[in-house]
Amino acid sequence: MQRLAVALVALAAASAMTASAQALEKTTVRSGDVDVPVEIARPTGAGPFAPLLYIHARRGLENEDRQKMRELANMGFVVVAPDWQSGRFLERWPVAHDPATETDVEAALDYLAKRADACRIPAGIVGYSRGPYYALRIAAKRPQDVAAIVSYYGHMQNPNAPEPDQVFRVAPEVQALTTPMLMLIGDQDFELRRMSAGRAFYALYERGVPVEMQMYPMARRAFDFRTDQTAEERIATRHARERARDWLYRWMKLGPRGECPGG
Repeated sequence: MQRLAVALVALAAASAMTASAQALEKTTVRSGDVDVPVEIARPTGAGPFAPLLYIHARRGLENEDRQKMRELANMGFVVVAPDWQSGRFLERWPVAHDPATETDVEAALDYLAKRADACRIPAGIVGYSRGPYYALRIAAKRPQDVAAIVSYYGHMQNPNAPEPDQVFRVAPEVQALTTPMLMLIGDQDFELRRMSAGRAFYALYERGVPVEMQMYPMARRAFDFRTDQTAEERIATRHARERARDWLYRWMKLGPRGECPGG
């Protein structure tokens, strides 16, 4: 009976957390001659809320991403996620990087900055896999508009760069970046991805850019998206979510519950 009561309390708490963020909104933003699909998760209430750009991986914008967006909205963020593939009819899992999609992601950042329910501060960015490469490019180009980056097992090199650059160098934008970056990655991820992240970490640290890397023991590729998660990967997922929240709150200068500065 006691176990049933505990389970019911846990279920109620989970339901309350899910209900605290409204259903995702959908719209499009114009990028040149392309209409870019955008999805939005936001807390309940009028706001304003802290602005957060969510950049999905090359697998596409999927239901797992939408759950991540809801979790971020439950932390107090208004979350805008551009579907950088659908607007240009790109197939899932593209190997090459299409530079035109960068303007599509930027258009979503501009849309986020103008939303009435977003406070007028530089945005945070959460990116997955290919997503952090977009974050690098945007933050190096527009440092005044990006307060913090959270990279989940992110590309730190142009996917179109030749093999020697993939193995021995990081993207040039790493050398220009001033935005604080948190890197989250499993120690069982692809060796090349871990090497690239490590090189970026050292390059940023040497220049005095605020950077931290969290390497999760026994965590595989895309540890927080896997349907076959191990017990360790479930813990890593929870820990990564907490670290991401704390990093964004810190560098966006938010209140203890994600309130906008001065709110």
